[in-house]
Amino acid sequence: MDNPARHGILPDMDSDLIIVGGGLNGPALALAAAQAGLTSTVIDALARDVRKDTKFDGRSYALALASKRMLAALGLWDGLAEHAQPMNEIKVSDGRVNDAQVFLGLHFDSAEIEEVPMGYMLEDRFLRRALMDALDAEPRITHMAGETVIAQDVDARRVEVSLASGGSVSGRLLIGADGRQSGTCARAKIRRTGWSYGQTALVCAIAHDKPNGGVAHQLFLPPGPLAILPLTGNRSSIVWSETDAQARALNALPEEQYLEVLRPRFGDFLGEISVAGDRFTYPLNLTLANSFISDRMALVGDAAHGMHPIAGQGLNAGLRDVAALAHVLSHAVRRGEDIASPITLERYQSWRRFDTASLAAATDLFNRLFSNDNPLLRAGRDLGMALIGKAPALRRNFIREAAGLTGDLPDLMK
Repeated sequence: MDNPARHGILPDMDSDLIIVGGGLNGPALALAAAQAGLTSTVIDALARDVRKDTKFDGRSYALALASKRMLAALGLWDGLAEHAQPMNEIKVSDGRVNDAQVFLGLHFDSAEIEEVPMGYMLEDRFLRRALMDALDAEPRITHMAGETVIAQDVDARRVEVSLASGGSVSGRLLIGADGRQSGTCARAKIRRTGWSYGQTALVCAIAHDKPNGGVAHQLFLPPGPLAILPLTGNRSSIVWSETDAQARALNALPEEQYLEVLRPRFGDFLGEISVAGDRFTYPLNLTLANSFISDRMALVGDAAHGMHPIAGQGLNAGLRDVAALAHVLSHAVRRGEDIASPITLERYQSWRRFDTASLAAATDLFNRLFSNDNPLLRAGRDLGMALIGKAPALRRNFIREAAGLTGDLPDLMK
């Protein structure tokens, strides 16, 4: 390992970065920082064996092409590629369940852009394990599993966090990657803006008779959207939004009764369906940190912005935070700047805050516009989809946006 003093760590500091949160964004940032020669301590509330569990639990992620590029730049993609299902097309439709009526829709095809495919579906268990293995193999990273932060203290030269176990960790920069209820954000006294949607997402994997062809489906229904996302083999991941009360009732049903409710929504285009793996529920809300930075501290992922999954961009937005912060930190290292200075951190915030606020506003608008059966709104949105469907330039722009190829890309995503 490089001499820590070379990067400005004082002798009594443990690492350059203290990363609170061992899910996906935290480890990805530690790996990206290591490429810039920075050391990290990742503090993970979950035990190591939980993170590396190979059990198929039904959770999956839609990775934009830019996110795939980032995983490749971190040296992870070669081990993930065989488990990833390319997303070749996206079909969007507007309908209702009771009369099985489907209205005007949209069709996005990867063939309309130069870079194909537009993205990949990847199961949580493979991505989690790949990140943990990479942490273990990187000498610049210390992974502290099963530890919880209970306090944080910042002064002019360093930040120190106290652990529930009685220990402490010190470093130059604190990163909050600890989710929508981020303790790091709360302890920094950063307020949040947001609201509940009164919806809950039912998430699981579905096995079906026919191949999915790498086609993702987004069906807008009055209670909330249903996404059917292709996995490898004859399987798909669903993100099924219902009202809170309805979702609780559905999740309590035995599997066959659960499927009886799902089938009219899912349709029969993939043949007979069955549940593969565990079922999950996630309450849906919007929550934005009013600032992404504070003294020697930055927030990434859901700790900075949690949004509706209607566009499947939650993890992609988090990885874009990670890539942008890694870009800012690596360039600061090259210039000999303090990686935790207000000027350095403001570069990160100014890069990401507008983009994430715009994405959050768009997902909020789409959910409110489509999660109802108002005939006037239905007519307006179906007219809008029809106009987009007839405008190739608009379609290509939507595809490039979904692929994460628009805007100012960080180094890791180019």
